[in-house]
Amino acid sequence: MNWPAQLIVVRHGQSAGNVARDAAHEALADRIALTNRDADVPLSDLGRDQAQALGRWFSQMPDDERPEVLLSSPYLRALQTAELFRAAGGAGADRAICFDERLREKEFGILDGLTTSGVGNVFPDQAEFRRLLGKFYHRPPGGESWCDVILRLRSVLDTISLHYCNKRVMIFTHQVVVLCMRYIIETLDEETILRIDREGDVANCAISEYRLDPGADGKLVLARYNVTAPMVQQATPVTSAPDAIAGRRG
Repeated sequence: MNWPAQLIVVRHGQSAGNVARDAAHEALADRIALTNRDADVPLSDLGRDQAQALGRWFSQMPDDERPEVLLSSPYLRALQTAELFRAAGGAGADRAICFDERLREKEFGILDGLTTSGVGNVFPDQAEFRRLLGKFYHRPPGGESWCDVILRLRSVLDTISLHYCNKRVMIFTHQVVVLCMRYIIETLDEETILRIDREGDVANCAISEYRLDPGADGKLVLARYNVTAPMVQQATPVTSAPDAIAGRRG
């Protein structure tokens, strides 16, 4: 494949959904206190600070090391992260932010907005199905499994290789997407990617970077994963929250 020279995958900044989810779990509530669509959940104030910190960090790099192509999930929290990153100098002000709906959050169907305990209380059959099948294959009614996300991401990577060969590409997206990208690019198996997931959540505005290695048969090679150096350098708090399964918005 004609890969980009660099591919950076960024999880969006902390969102109002992340904050509401934490509050719901602390209160042992079944549902998260949000009234808007998942696609319309904005960044929290801290999430905005994180996106700006990321942009300032990249603004200190030479022009030939900053991203040339900005791709984003159409969900508001991802778009806001991309806009604040660009405004802070992370990329040229004239760089367009291109939506790709295939980069959207994993869809949770009837489980959307429920906490983990809420799924067990409201849909005990789905809780049991997920226990039996595992998060990789379980597809809630009206929602997606990780495999479904992987299927749409394979076509995203085909598009990137077609249009952005040898370019520096940055993607603004969601936790499950970051992990599923690793699964595809690194040709991992189910056990390995779920182990990586268990080891820790992808932090808000963390960087996962691949670079083209001509010596590795022209493949993308992981250079760093889940790096939060921009927030640390800019003295901005680092946050992470589990993916949105059972209503935990990623």
